[in-house]
Amino acid sequence: MIYRRQLIKELTLTAVGIFFVLLAILVSTQIINLLGRVAVGRVALDAVGTLLAVWMLGLTPLLLILTAFISILTVFSRYWRDSEMAVWLSCGLSLRQWIMPLMVFVLPFAALTAAISLWASPWAEARGASFAQFLKQKQDMTLVEEGIFRVQDKDGSVYFVESFDAEQGVAKNVFLRSTDAKTRKTVVTLAQRGVLREDGNTRILTLNNGYRYSGMPGQADFERVRFDRADLIVAVTPKVVNLEEGRKTAMPAQLWASDKNDYRAELMWRLSMPLVVPILALLALALSYYNPRSGRTYNILLAVVFFFVYQNALTFMRARISSGQLDFWTGLLPVHLLMLAVAALFLYYRNQPTRFARKAKS
Repeated sequence: MIYRRQLIKELTLTAVGIFFVLLAILVSTQIINLLGRVAVGRVALDAVGTLLAVWMLGLTPLLLILTAFISILTVFSRYWRDSEMAVWLSCGLSLRQWIMPLMVFVLPFAALTAAISLWASPWAEARGASFAQFLKQKQDMTLVEEGIFRVQDKDGSVYFVESFDAEQGVAKNVFLRSTDAKTRKTVVTLAQRGVLREDGNTRILTLNNGYRYSGMPGQADFERVRFDRADLIVAVTPKVVNLEEGRKTAMPAQLWASDKNDYRAELMWRLSMPLVVPILALLALALSYYNPRSGRTYNILLAVVFFFVYQNALTFMRARISSGQLDFWTGLLPVHLLMLAVAALFLYYRNQPTRFARKAKS
């Protein structure tokens, strides 16, 4: 049919544009966030690209849902605004006959959303966390910036290097402040020269011609020790980086076999993502009605309200399952069935003029 081919073509072109616009907005926001974390040393600079890719993959199901919903709402609103839908309805083409081509368009979105949310996203989450942890450990082993006070995340120690030769690993005028793990005393070390070297996975700082002060702040019991050479272990990197385990990295079989509430809640959320796509498509078809004579766009506002109510209801049910207040099926089915009933009710209401027109013809 002509109207089916034209509808799918227009929906596809609109969806491509909307997807890339949403992707550009979200990616730019996340890049700023990651660069801010790099600036404070929470993320290694080399891990920005990997973390961005993992984040994009994890957010793709939501992007696909929004793309399908906005595309359908945009195209059908234009049909109503330009009176194309009125022409089709006057020819006896009811809203029910638009459902089949609409499903042809949205079912690939639902299948792709299911594949990403169930399998691709947890796999990428695990590998991304492992890679980011490895690069962070590598950065701790190799990063020395001259003229800047740096704080180590693991123990809160502070170091300062006036100048540093990266090729030879030689530092001049080294300052190091730390806390003794046993006595809880503050330790301040000053040295004219320091040499960095790596012994396997251990990074060792050899200090020459310096002083070591130790004591409790606010008390006059500081000890002063002069040394010609002192070896300090700066960092130790484990050889094996274990993959992060948890509900976000678990595969569907693991989630289904587990009796933990948070695992069941995660499975409910992942299964809900592909179910949302066709239900929102039907809702968009019903809410796209636009009266050219009134010039008001209440349908867009109403569609946004329904979308946020739908998402917040699913989030609420996931929280109830995670806390053990609801079982898996009670948290999964009611919201989807309720929204499907609302979509069917709106479609029935909007289809009434066509039904009355057919009665008049007969």
